[in-house]
Amino acid sequence: MAVLVWIEQVNGEPVASSWETLGAAKTAAEGLGAPVCALVLGAETDTIAAGAQTLGVDRVLTMADPQLADYRLSAYAAAVEQAVAAAGATVLMMAATTRGRELSGTVACRLGAGLAPDIVDLRVEAGKLVAVRSLYSGNILADVHFESAMQVLSVRPRAFAAPVAGATAGNVEALSFALEAGQATEQVLETRVTDSGEVSLTDAKIIVSGGRGVAADPAKGFALVTELAGVLGAAVGASRAAVDAGYIPYKHQVGQTGKTVRPDLYIAAGISGAIQHLAGMGASKMIVAINKDRDAPIFERAHYGIVGDLFEVLPALTEAFRQRLK
Repeated sequence: MAVLVWIEQVNGEPVASSWETLGAAKTAAEGLGAPVCALVLGAETDTIAAGAQTLGVDRVLTMADPQLADYRLSAYAAAVEQAVAAAGATVLMMAATTRGRELSGTVACRLGAGLAPDIVDLRVEAGKLVAVRSLYSGNILADVHFESAMQVLSVRPRAFAAPVAGATAGNVEALSFALEAGQATEQVLETRVTDSGEVSLTDAKIIVSGGRGVAADPAKGFALVTELAGVLGAAVGASRAAVDAGYIPYKHQVGQTGKTVRPDLYIAAGISGAIQHLAGMGASKMIVAINKDRDAPIFERAHYGIVGDLFEVLPALTEAFRQRLK
């Protein structure tokens, strides 16, 4: 018995939510009395494997192979299956990223395992793992009980804290990767990067978001949001209303149908606080709301509220932070 965690990497860098998944795995392993194994796949694995060693894992399994240089579902599913067998794993966990959701579902089907996708919590009852999923914009928490011997879970980003790095522990074990002819049906022909150097929304400690309140002048409104975010070193977010109106691309959307975030500081400018938006940012440690409507629902969840026009408040905040952070 073991708990195996896939540590996802992109362009040689670990995905932060994979470390958070490792934190969730340690919680599960403690209750099950099982070891925790980290799995690193790719053309190069040494650096990320060394990082995993400092996070309290019992073993770090690596598969370094040119065939794993690019993420391909069939190749990675085969690699994960082989790692599950090598680790003797009965629990497989990975972050609920786009790749993680796809890979976890595929591997679960191939192994005939129970699947709990996008979990926000977990516990152990009577020696068995119980996963918790958030439904209906967080209004219902559903327990998922497994009947299968093998259990696969994907963990919602920002739902768990990443382990604190400490002394190096856990041996690194290199596994060979075997891929039968024709088993990998996809080919990566080209990769296009759209990242413009912006702070990652899901990993950001500070987020400044704009909503429908920018409607009077959307371009100026989001320019003010972006300016404040730049001063704070923050990511730029948005409500679904702002995205649907075409004020800003979908990649910035926070909420039930966007990204789930849990920053230290969330500044909501011109966002009313629809339940779908709160489902994506309600766990923020500190929420500051700016809205002209003093009865806006966002103020019920905010730690601090400013009743005012964002076109006046944001420039004042930006200048105050700029002076303070000199």
